Amino acid sequence: MKASSKFILSAIALASAAFAQTSYADAGVTYNVGAISEYRYRGLGQTRGKPALQGGVDYDAGNGFYLGAWGSTIKWIKDQSTSTQDVKGSLELDLYGGYKFEAGGLGYDVGFLRYQYVGNKLEDADWGSGGKGFTYKNANTDEIYGAITAGAFVAKYSYALSNLFGNYNFTTDKGTKGSYYLDLSYTVDIGNGMTLVPHVGRQKVKHLEGFAAGNPSYTDFALTLNKDFGGGLSASLSAIGTSADKNVYTIVPGNGSTVDYYQGKSQLVAGLKYTF
Repeated sequence: MKASSKFILSAIALASAAFAQTSYADAGVTYNVGAISEYRYRGLGQTRGKPALQGGVDYDAGNGFYLGAWGSTIKWIKDQSTSTQDVKGSLELDLYGGYKFEAGGLGYDVGFLRYQYVGNKLEDADWGSGGKGFTYKNANTDEIYGAITAGAFVAKYSYALSNLFGNYNFTTDKGTKGSYYLDLSYTVDIGNGMTLVPHVGRQKVKHLEGFAAGNPSYTDFALTLNKDFGGGLSASLSAIGTSADKNVYTIVPGNGSTVDYYQGKSQLVAGLKYTF
């Protein structure tokens, strides 16, 4: 096994909930269900190249306030299992709420997001160098975020209030609280219900620089084609790439059940979603 595999950073959906939306809507509840060929979040694979089932519910108060929950199957936590430790955690549940408003011709969105990895035991991952807890802490993560929309352009900043997805520097006894992600995207309407969305993001991971034989901070980029078929049905096709360090973001299972998997490799991802 590679020692650097102990500090793999993983995260949540390619375009999960509409956290950066700023337009007002009528009060009400909407639901969504879907499937995706690989769950990617901030450019990183969450399901080891395999499909994921996803779904969520959103409540819009009609006055700018909103609440929601969104879930997906995942594999990256379970992949930390070894011959002596069965690391549990196969479901991600995101709980979020915030407020959207407009001022000075710009749209704003501020809120809180909880990444709940249901029943996860990531802290049990044991790579033989210090025993239980040496590699990670619990994967659950809290973030606050703020987004600004100017026409078709959206800029969003997310800040971790806790350790970021369980990552912790046990050498210096410092957590990854204060890590942040900057997300920039632009939506181009190309007609016939289709949009083209270029995206670039930068994940900064605090207190792990130069550790685990690599740099956990990285840039991700994507180009997504969305198609609205009407009646709540939509599809997407994304070309995704990252600058993620292979020495940090390659999962090397300790139980021999799966092959090594580089989470940041370039990939085409197709998705289908139904909203009702």
